[in-house]
Amino acid sequence: MTGLRVESGLRMADRRGGRRVRVGQPVLSGAEASRYAATGMSKLLKSAGALGVATLTSRILGLVREQVYAYFMGTTPVAGAFKLAYQIPNLFRRLLGEGALTAAFVPIFKDREANAGPAEMWRAANAVFSGLTIVAAAIAAAAMLGVTAVLWLAQPTVLADGSAAFPLLTLKPDTALMLRLLRLMFPYLVLVCLAALCMGILNARGHFFVPALGAAMLNVVMIASVLLLAPRFGETLEQQIFALGLGVLAAGFVQFVFQLPLLWKEGFRFRWVNPFGNETVREVVRKMIPGIVGVAAFQLNVVIIQSLSFWYDGTIVAAFDTAVRLMEFPQGVVGISLATYLLTTLSGLAARKDYAEFRTALLDGLGYLVFVDLFAATLLFVLAEPIVRLLFQYGTFDRISTRQVASAVVCLAPGLVAFSGVNILARAFYALGDTKTPMRISVACLVINLLISVWVVGHFRQAGLAAANSATSFINLWLLSRALRRKLPRLEFGSLRGVVIPAAGAAGAAGVVAWMAHRLWEINLGNATVGMRLGAVFGPMCLATLVYFGLAMWLKLPQAHEVANLVRRRIRKPPNDPTRN
Repeated sequence: MTGLRVESGLRMADRRGGRRVRVGQPVLSGAEASRYAATGMSKLLKSAGALGVATLTSRILGLVREQVYAYFMGTTPVAGAFKLAYQIPNLFRRLLGEGALTAAFVPIFKDREANAGPAEMWRAANAVFSGLTIVAAAIAAAAMLGVTAVLWLAQPTVLADGSAAFPLLTLKPDTALMLRLLRLMFPYLVLVCLAALCMGILNARGHFFVPALGAAMLNVVMIASVLLLAPRFGETLEQQIFALGLGVLAAGFVQFVFQLPLLWKEGFRFRWVNPFGNETVREVVRKMIPGIVGVAAFQLNVVIIQSLSFWYDGTIVAAFDTAVRLMEFPQGVVGISLATYLLTTLSGLAARKDYAEFRTALLDGLGYLVFVDLFAATLLFVLAEPIVRLLFQYGTFDRISTRQVASAVVCLAPGLVAFSGVNILARAFYALGDTKTPMRISVACLVINLLISVWVVGHFRQAGLAAANSATSFINLWLLSRALRRKLPRLEFGSLRGVVIPAAGAAGAAGVVAWMAHRLWEINLGNATVGMRLGAVFGPMCLATLVYFGLAMWLKLPQAHEVANLVRRRIRKPPNDPTRN
C-alpha cells in the first residue's frame, strides 16, 4: 500500500494527490485495491477470525454448559445461590482474562520484547507471575476465612444445660448456601489469574487460538461435573449443587495447565523473581488497578446488582444471569475477539508512535463490530423468547423461566454494540498508557447503574436490571469516545456513520422479516417438539441473514464486501496453499 493511508476502513487518501474515495469505488487501480484488500482489513479479519473460531468453540460449549445448568436447576433459589457464588471469583476471570491484567501487562511485555531483549522480557513475565501468585492466594485465603467466620457466627450456640441459644448472626437458608458455595469455589481465583497471565503472554507472542481454546476446556469440565459428579453427592438439589462447585475448581486447573505446553515452547521457564520493589510489577499494578474498573464496568455492574437482587429474590439472579450468558455468546465471539486482537496491535503501534495506523486499526475494528453486532442485537431482540425456549426450556427450566429470561434478553439486546464497544475503546486507552480515564468514566457509570437498578428491580425485576445495564453501557461508550477524541484529536468517529446508518437500516429490515416469519411459524406450526423449536428460530434467522447481507452488499458496505471477498479467496485457494490462513 505504498502512498496510501487507510482512514477508518471506509475511505483511503492518496498522500500525493489528497484524494479520498470509498473502498470499492473505481478510483483506485485494480492492483492497489487488491493489495489493500489483502493487507488491510483482511489482516484484521484473519487475525481476529482465528481467535474468533476458538472463542466460538468456547462460547458454544459455554452455551451447552448453561443448557445443562438450566436443565439441572432451572431458575430456582438454589440456582441463584450457585450463580452468585460463582460470579464473585469468576469476576476475576473476566477482569483479568478479558481485561485489566492483559491490558496492563501486554504493552509492557511488548515494550520489553522490542527494547530490552528476550531475557528481560521473560524476567518481566516471571516477576508478574510471582507477584500475582502471592496476591491471588492472599485474597483467596482472606475471603475463605471471612466467609467461614460469618458462617460460624450464624451457627446456634449450645448452652451448658443442652439448650440452644440464638446465633449471633441470622442468615436466610439461601444466603447460607451461597456463602458455603463461595467458600468452596474461591481458590478458583488463583488458578484463573495464572491462566489469564498465560493468555496475555501468548497473545503478546502472537498466539490467540490456543489461549482462547483453554476456555473451551473449562466448559467441558464444568459440564462433566453436572453429568458425572452431581448424582453422587446426594438426592436433593441443595446437596448436589456442591458437585458443581468442585467442577469449577477442576475447570480452573485444566484451563491453566492447557496453555503451559505452548508457553514452554515459546521459551518461558518458571523462575521465582522477587516481585516486591520490581519495576515491572509496580508498573503493571499501577496500570491494572484502575483498569479493573475501566475495562470491566459491565461485569462489575452485574455482580453488584446481582447481589442486591439475591437479597430481594433469588430467582431474579438465576434469570438475569442466564440472559447475560446468552448475550455473551455474540459479545464474546465478536467483541472480545476483536478487543483481544486490537490490544496487541494497538500496543505495538503506540510503542512505535504510529498514531495514523493506530486510528485506522481502531476504526476498522469498530466498523466490523458495528456491522456484526447490530444484526446480532436485532435477532436477539426479535427472537428472544423462541431462542430461550429452544436452548433452555427442559427439565427444571419451565415456561415461566423462559418468559423471565426472555424479558431480560429483550432489554439487554439493544446494548450489545455498547457492551462490546466499551471493551474496544478501553483497550485503546490502555495501549496509549492511560488507565485513569476509563476508570473515572466507569465509576460514574457504575453509580448511575446502581441507582437505576435499585429503583427498578422491585417493579421490573430482571428486565429492569437489563435495561439499566444497556442504558449505562451506552453512556459509558459515549463518554469514552469523547475522551479518546481529546487524546487523539484527528480520530474521526463521525466516519463510522457510513457503517452505522446503512447497517441499522439493513438490520431493521431483517428484523421485520424475522418477526413476520416467526409469527407465521408459530401460528401454523407451533413449538411442541424440538424440531419445531429449531425451525421457529433458524427459519426466521436464515431469512433475516439473507436480507441483511443482501442489503449490506447492495448498500456497498465495505465490511460486507470484505467478508465476501475473504470467503471467496479462501474457497478458491487449494487446501495446501500456504497463504490460505
